[in-house]
Amino acid sequence: MPRMLDVSDQVRAEIGDDEADRLIAGGTAPDAYDCTSCRAPGDALQEPTSTVLFVGEETAVLPFAHARCVASQVVPVDEGQLREAVAQVNRPADLAAVPTPHPQAAPSGGGGAAVLGVTCGLVLCADARRGSLARAALVVEPTAPVGRPGGPGYRDEFLDLLLEHGLHQVADVGNLPAPLPGWSVLLAMGRLHAVLQPAPQGGTVAWWQAHQPLQVTESWRAAALQQGEVVMFAAPAGSIGQQPREDLLRQALERAAANGLLAGALLPLAGA
Repeated sequence: MPRMLDVSDQVRAEIGDDEADRLIAGGTAPDAYDCTSCRAPGDALQEPTSTVLFVGEETAVLPFAHARCVASQVVPVDEGQLREAVAQVNRPADLAAVPTPHPQAAPSGGGGAAVLGVTCGLVLCADARRGSLARAALVVEPTAPVGRPGGPGYRDEFLDLLLEHGLHQVADVGNLPAPLPGWSVLLAMGRLHAVLQPAPQGGTVAWWQAHQPLQVTESWRAAALQQGEVVMFAAPAGSIGQQPREDLLRQALERAAANGLLAGALLPLAGA
């Protein structure tokens, strides 16, 4: 019996037409699966299902996902991430708590490299569509001032760079920021992998990518999957800090907004 399986052109180009046709016909891999995004059971014979191809330098893995959770796509990862992904394919999701800084370098105003710290939390925001809800939020803050590549190196231009990328200045944390077309958040294997932006040559490229997929709480993942979107806030170094509780994170976001230092955008889940 043919599967209700979506193999995107991007995935088909990587695995070949013959293998794609065998997958759809049910010749390879089991019909039942744990969704690579939400980790809930799925059945490729009973519900629309996506193929998500994780590609490393030398190896690749092709788990399935509910089509409602993520579209069929190719996700480039390094070999370390790929080994982690393979280990997680048939393992229950780790529901440990979140906040973890990620060592992704950005140009530093001090001449070195700043680290982009990423914190996950639930933030209450309102909009005309759904009213006030606890939203899955990402908070991005460098550990040092970020200068413009080739700039003088003494001025923190992180906020200006964010606004040039299309993020919106946030005056009130309680109001949902506007969407940022072409950007998305990749949540796969039950973990946070990347924030994606449009690539100049087409498709997407990682604006931020975790060296190791970040664990998220069950409540954060549930909110992201139910709403199909994530709120991203970002601010210059020293504006927010590492806050141990969500109420303190909210207060820090409000201070940054009041000081004119907070940018934000509403991003869909990748493929949503």
